[in-house]
Amino acid sequence: MAGTYEATSGGYGGDVTVTVTVTDDRIVSIEADAADETPGIGDEAITTLIDRVIQGQTLNVDVVSGATGSSSGFLAALALALEAAGADVDALKEKEAETVEEVETIQSQTTDVIVIGGGGSGLAAAVSAHQNGAKVILVEKMPRLGGNTILSGAAYNAADPGRQESIEMTDLERETVETIIAEEQADELVQSWQATLAEEWEAYKASGATYLFDSPSLHKLQTYNGGDKTADPVLVDQLGDQAYEGIEWMESLGMEFNDYMFTVLGGLWTRAHQPSEPLGTGYINAFSNYFDENADDMQYFLNTKATDLIVEDGKVVGVIVESNGEKVELRASAVVIATGGFAANEEMREEFNENWPSLADIKTTNHTGATGDGIELGQQVNASLVGMSDIQLLPMGDPETGSLSGNIEQGVQDRIFVNSDGLRFVNEGERRDVMTKALFEQEDALMWTIVDQHSYPTGDTRNNFNETIDELVAAGRAYEADTLEELAELIGVDPANLVATVDEFNQAVDGTIEDPFGRTLFDNKIDIAPFYAAARKPTVHHTMGGLQINAAAQVLNEDGEVIEGLFAAGEVTGGIHGTNRLGGNALADIVVYGRIAGANAATSLTAE
Repeated sequence: MAGTYEATSGGYGGDVTVTVTVTDDRIVSIEADAADETPGIGDEAITTLIDRVIQGQTLNVDVVSGATGSSSGFLAALALALEAAGADVDALKEKEAETVEEVETIQSQTTDVIVIGGGGSGLAAAVSAHQNGAKVILVEKMPRLGGNTILSGAAYNAADPGRQESIEMTDLERETVETIIAEEQADELVQSWQATLAEEWEAYKASGATYLFDSPSLHKLQTYNGGDKTADPVLVDQLGDQAYEGIEWMESLGMEFNDYMFTVLGGLWTRAHQPSEPLGTGYINAFSNYFDENADDMQYFLNTKATDLIVEDGKVVGVIVESNGEKVELRASAVVIATGGFAANEEMREEFNENWPSLADIKTTNHTGATGDGIELGQQVNASLVGMSDIQLLPMGDPETGSLSGNIEQGVQDRIFVNSDGLRFVNEGERRDVMTKALFEQEDALMWTIVDQHSYPTGDTRNNFNETIDELVAAGRAYEADTLEELAELIGVDPANLVATVDEFNQAVDGTIEDPFGRTLFDNKIDIAPFYAAARKPTVHHTMGGLQINAAAQVLNEDGEVIEGLFAAGEVTGGIHGTNRLGGNALADIVVYGRIAGANAATSLTAE
């Protein structure tokens, strides 16, 4: 029946109210009140779903990856409203989407720099190119900017003595530095990092300082060693040297970071910076604001997929994009590929996977657009691919969705992992691949993260994904108890085992015993109620392989030669992380190499 109808259902952060206007046979408009959904994530997901439903005249739409709760709540409320209107909701859930003719299509045009991909690295490249004198067009195949960056926990690794001075260094961390200095290295550049680190370390000890030591040299060595020494040392060198400059650059664009620093999962050191805004919204907002302020010279187009590179006389001179079903030619003096990885492309994961059991049934933390498009574009011009089998899994996926939301850890030091027997099974400060492989060996590949009041002083304390612990407990995604025995009963593990496990961990924190798993990262005991637990499973997170680049972020061909006019940045590239990426290095990679790619793409204009 034609008219306007309203209904409400539970979303991720609270109730989602949907108002839908229909004719006798069409959905005309949809409005949603979702004030409690995460800014930049849940609200953007709902906007995306509104577009899909109206354009396709169907409820047969997929939830938006990374915003499952918001998506499900919206779709449930919409179904109730349509049911009140007398619509056949079951039929709408089965109906194939209608093909809708769009009115506006991008016109063929020429600019200085074209950036393919509107996630963090693409936006960084676009802003950097403009700051270096270029006019920019950015194309993004998805209906919103942000990519994986906006869904991320947003931790950014950089040595930062100013912020790290408030952190007390432990004896075990001192031993870690000395072990890294003594480790045998074959590469001359890596050896130079060790020599520099040795000098820095001696100066630090001579000063009598007790705060946490860190430096770009230590960051480089942990990155290189953490990827099994397979990364390109030249790229790692640049990442370590420019990581903190990237923090300063983001701050110059209006982004704010908290003074508090932490150790992110698999980060190996307390050098992760935490943005003041939730998740990755701070990065995307800063870049988007810059676009808005420079709209005369910068444009971006959504729902626009790059399908082919245009090559003339061996040089990339533009891109063919598909806009509303039409092929459009965009030309430029340089092109930057920044399309992200392929963690959401199951077929591609299986093609290149050599190190894991089948990944066919493993969910991913990534957004749905992370399908390897940029790698396929690079292959059109004979680009060299490196490290394609290096696919990173995390042990921290939501059991239902694979996303990182619901993760109750606040940092590595104050939490443990236990299996279905209530027993620890791995060093929780280890590399991500080591932890995930150990988790696969546990029953149902499932574990429980255990924390206490040190992580959540109050019920409204938020995790790194902008969720309060009270919200997670109310939603059944986390469990709370006043004793470890009660917590064990709630999660179905042996109470005696859990109590003994926590007691042993606390003794290791005290230094009374050596940790049985070799863990070196500690802060507080787990000894103050309330105690919390949340279930986690393996999830596909990052693809370290991709297009081979040099220090100028130029893409190389299979003969090791520069492909003129083509640059790349972010997860679409390979060679920076090796076999395993340290937690917190992705955002540093995005910013550092996005800046480099954009600047050099712009500089190439004056070199012609």
